Amino acid sequence: MVAVAYTVAFDGIDAKLVEVQCAVSPGMPAFAIVGLPDKAVSEARERVRAALGAMSIALPSKRITINMSPADMPKEGSHFDLPIALALLAALEIIPADDVRQTVALGELSLDGTLVPVVGALPAAMAAMAEDRTLVCPRDCGAEAAWVAAVNVIAPRTLGDAVRHFSGQSILSAATPGEVSTDTSSRDLAEVKGQERAKRALEIAAAGRHHLLMVGSPGSGKSMLASRLPGILPPLTAAEALETSMIHSLSGLLDAGGINRTRPFREPHHTASMAAIVGGGRTAKPGEISLAHNGVLFMDEFPEYPRSVLETLRQPIEAGEVVVARANAHVKYPCRFMLVAAANPCRCGYMADPARACARVPICGEEYLGRISGPLMDRFDLRVEVPPVAFTDLDLPQSGESSAVIAARVTAARDVQSQRFANAPDVRVNAEAQGDLLDSIAAPDAEGRALLAKIADRFGLSARGYHRILRVARTIADLAGETDVRHPHIAEAVSFRLAMTKEV
Repeated sequence: MVAVAYTVAFDGIDAKLVEVQCAVSPGMPAFAIVGLPDKAVSEARERVRAALGAMSIALPSKRITINMSPADMPKEGSHFDLPIALALLAALEIIPADDVRQTVALGELSLDGTLVPVVGALPAAMAAMAEDRTLVCPRDCGAEAAWVAAVNVIAPRTLGDAVRHFSGQSILSAATPGEVSTDTSSRDLAEVKGQERAKRALEIAAAGRHHLLMVGSPGSGKSMLASRLPGILPPLTAAEALETSMIHSLSGLLDAGGINRTRPFREPHHTASMAAIVGGGRTAKPGEISLAHNGVLFMDEFPEYPRSVLETLRQPIEAGEVVVARANAHVKYPCRFMLVAAANPCRCGYMADPARACARVPICGEEYLGRISGPLMDRFDLRVEVPPVAFTDLDLPQSGESSAVIAARVTAARDVQSQRFANAPDVRVNAEAQGDLLDSIAAPDAEGRALLAKIADRFGLSARGYHRILRVARTIADLAGETDVRHPHIAEAVSFRLAMTKEV
């Protein structure tokens, strides 16, 4: 008899349906798994055999063949244990084959039959919904998978619970979604003394999802400012939360099946490898730029990253997605993130302080920031210098607006952009607008256009730089609640764009 169960194989955040066929036929006793399994899948036969033995189910003295179709698709991971076990039990007529055929299953088996949680339950639930099938997964994955409301999720604790459910002895109730959480950051921008221009840059960056570079001496507050960015960002929309959680599900980062509505804030160390930042490894897993999707990627000590790592950021910043190419896989991940980078002005860090600077000033500064290539520097919409704060200012009371006040303006600006781009499915924020769409929403007035022409002629702005100024100006106008882009908005956008250039 041949029985069939279904599971998924992951291709990026997409879950592709895999048919698990089990044939029990006369012949020399054997248990074979075919269909391009990796080592973890091949070892499933021992886990399945032990789990069935723990349930007092002996395998017959026949030839058992498991085929995973399509056979030319690589199968990786331990989540194939449960569908293999279900297909085998259906072939042995212990559970109804027709019921098993209507499910998508994933889960790892321990030797005593307990189902161990696996990554990827949320994308698997999306695949089950597309095929109008029931999802069967470990109990600890049920709350995560149940966020896909259109699919029925059964989450047994053990293989025995699954058998009793399919045989009708003890029907399991459908799993319920985990909790929605929103982390409230206790770090307030009002706690940062001074640095009003840097705070303004953070607000503009948050409102339009613009990339930001901060340069300042050690201890001037660059990391402190960046760490308070989550407090002014609006929460994820329902659609953004789902797509972000799918990436985190593949990486095993979802906590107790709950979906977080707070935007991701990733801060890798400058010793991180290219695979860690962009994605890759043996199984082409998502990297930090994808884990920061719909959120912030903060890269401190930016020039200290390897040059090869920095240059790989250029294409994902523009495209909003990254293709991880390996010998055995080409996987695409979304990565619409806001890049916030921080750097010292030179290796010693005190180029602007004659009493503490090294003897190679200003050459050391040019060499140090020269590690950031021109094309990559061109992708920063906002550049701001963060000067050191005087010791006398540290004793002053808190100044400036709180994060809550700034967050309200940022959220209002994002709401305006959501309405503006309602009919543009590939554009969500001002930083993504381009072409005719950008010209229609960010056309400056006569004075603003004259200023842009003068700046472009004097500083030799690239086409990318010209359009990025328009995007930032559009965001500044949104924060001010104004419909048109005027000369003051262009002037402020230009001031951030041309910061730290030699001519200024």
